[in-house]
Amino acid sequence: MKKITERTLEDAIKTACKEMECEESDLMYSVLEEKKGLFKKAIIEVYDVADVIEYAENYIKNLISGLGLEVSLQTVYRDEIAKILIETNKNSLIIGQNGSTLQSLNELVKLAVNSKFKKKFRILLDISDYKDKKYRRSIATAKKIAKEVLKTHVDVKLDPMTPDERKKVHTALASFKNIKTESIGDGKDRAIVIKYIGNDNKATTSTPKEENTENE
Repeated sequence: MKKITERTLEDAIKTACKEMECEESDLMYSVLEEKKGLFKKAIIEVYDVADVIEYAENYIKNLISGLGLEVSLQTVYRDEIAKILIETNKNSLIIGQNGSTLQSLNELVKLAVNSKFKKKFRILLDISDYKDKKYRRSIATAKKIAKEVLKTHVDVKLDPMTPDERKKVHTALASFKNIKTESIGDGKDRAIVIKYIGNDNKATTSTPKEENTENE
């Protein structure tokens, strides 16, 4: 991260764009100080994705090592998602019951990063491929139930899922003819309902804002 000081915020942003060789729309920065009037002064802190990942990794290491565990991390950044793969000497403790501890850790990391950089970043934590395995199980179950819904025309509500899991299921069922998926409920109780729709209606998939952006 780098601090840039100019007389005005506009000048600071222009200087930062020149040094970072990027357009203003792509510049990542936070305003540290802005004085107007006779003694104008503006200070911004410029950062890039590498700074965000480093901060997130250090935050995770400090939390997990604070529990007396050994931890190693590997981060892959793709499609504006930072996927951080965690390995410890006691993975089950970090995963928790039904992934609850891992999900809570994911939320803490996102809150810390978003607070630090004053911007929302998409971060997904996984450990021993737990998330990917859970995605596969959830998708397989949803597809099986969708086929039953096609036969019976009876709507079925799935068990509550995290936003990233819901998005995976929405996407997986989007190609099912005469099937529509919707998310209902709030917070930890938010779940997907698989519905049958007639041939006169177009099958659609409901992907609320948070499911389009959260973690994925």
